[in-house]
Amino acid sequence: MTPPSLGRIIALLVYWSIIIYMMTAGAIIKDAFFWERVGFRNAWVTVMQVPLLYLLASKCNVLGFIAGTSHERLNWLHRWVARTMFVTASVHGWHFYTEWSIANVLASQMKTLSMIRYGMGAWGILLWTIVSGFLPIRRLSYEIFVIQHIASAAIFLWVVHVHVPAYAQYNVWFAIAALSFDRVCRAILLVWQNVKFAPNRSNCKGGQRIGHQAQVRAVGASIAVITIKDVHFKWRAGQHLYLWMPKLGLAEAHPYTIACAHKLPETCICNSIQLVVRKHKGFSKRLHDFAAKAQAAGKKETLTAFVSGPYGVPPRWDIYETIILISASTGASFTLPILESVLHTKETNCTKRIDFLLTAKQGEEVDFYVTRLHEFIERAKEIGIELLVHVAITRSAPSPASGGSGMGALAFGPSSASSSGSDLGKVMDDEVAATSPADVEKAAASAHRKRLSNASADSHVHHASVRPDVEAFIRGPVEATGGETSVVVCGGPSLVAKVRNCVASLSDERAVHKGSGAQGIQLHVEEYAF
Repeated sequence: MTPPSLGRIIALLVYWSIIIYMMTAGAIIKDAFFWERVGFRNAWVTVMQVPLLYLLASKCNVLGFIAGTSHERLNWLHRWVARTMFVTASVHGWHFYTEWSIANVLASQMKTLSMIRYGMGAWGILLWTIVSGFLPIRRLSYEIFVIQHIASAAIFLWVVHVHVPAYAQYNVWFAIAALSFDRVCRAILLVWQNVKFAPNRSNCKGGQRIGHQAQVRAVGASIAVITIKDVHFKWRAGQHLYLWMPKLGLAEAHPYTIACAHKLPETCICNSIQLVVRKHKGFSKRLHDFAAKAQAAGKKETLTAFVSGPYGVPPRWDIYETIILISASTGASFTLPILESVLHTKETNCTKRIDFLLTAKQGEEVDFYVTRLHEFIERAKEIGIELLVHVAITRSAPSPASGGSGMGALAFGPSSASSSGSDLGKVMDDEVAATSPADVEKAAASAHRKRLSNASADSHVHHASVRPDVEAFIRGPVEATGGETSVVVCGGPSLVAKVRNCVASLSDERAVHKGSGAQGIQLHVEEYAF
């Protein structure tokens, strides 16, 4: 397990200080009522955390709205509140158990008081949700984890309601109100975004009355690109949505970062959004297999998709003089729209330099992103922003004879790019970017060759075939800039931890905002932690 960041540790220490104070203040008196008094006190401390637990679990999050953040950035606190509740519930139960043991009435109390059995049941459910929520366990089958977690949360509320006395049940009703508010808001959002009274049914728009027409293409052996047609909502770079495709998963909605629409062969992107999905198990595997089977049969099949969102509260990206974008594999679905939004902003743009890193195991894994990067290089030249693209490929690309698309050569040519990413072994095992199939290559071969030629002469594009040095990649732009810098990273725990440490070390070394004249370094992190 990766330890929390310093900021989260400080927040937890403050929270625990408040909880410990409420657990002990005026209760630690060695008299005949010591065990009962501490037991009752911790019962109240436990039950009053129940509404907070369910508020933090909401996607339409009231606390997030007040704090100006989104639900996924509060999920870590949701888990720690549950763990804290488990400790206070254990203290509550242990003190009553000890009191009854001392008085030699444990057996009779267990027999006559049904509320004790419900309390033990609530404690057991809470323990189960905590254990099953640990990353190695929930990764075994994420779909099963979600289903059992929702069921456990509902049963837990009922058991707690039966366990606590009537004068304390209002805490449970607060939690039910929070849960109901979240579900009602999400239902309204789902209907608003997926029911259209006058859909555009032209071939280009692909509109339909219920849901959205979705076109799926398998791009290589591990990536599927979903083009969702006729969306009528706006989003910002860095936001995500929940995707539900009943044909592939009747009761499954999965979160994916919105990648700005990009042209694929025989795919119209008018008023559309795209999602890049890496093949794992479950839904993503069924999705990729469906697309691959349809392409092999020469069919152009579409699916009905329902979307909910967008979620996330990303900051403004164009207010920094220098932006450093670091991503591993499909993490580029987060960083690439940021790059595009900065290059196409119609407002005053403070950005003068952007350094972009994309790292993956094989060149064929990043074709979908690399082709778009060539377009952005030209756009950056037009508006006067210095864009340095770095692509690091740590394994040899497959030869054309082995079935590779040929784009692997692109990633190793001088038009590709290089840069940072230290211990990315696990990151790149978990996330992989896209690879173009043969039909994509044929349709765009001439354009790719042109971009290769242009980029080959462009000194702003670099390439490496080894794992790059993250610290050196960040240090260069930071030391060269005269204004503030934003560092954005999207990847697994290893990459995220490395970037965090590098930014913290560099800030200390340069004495940022400590009278040295060094400007601030803002860090924005998106970590894979399903």
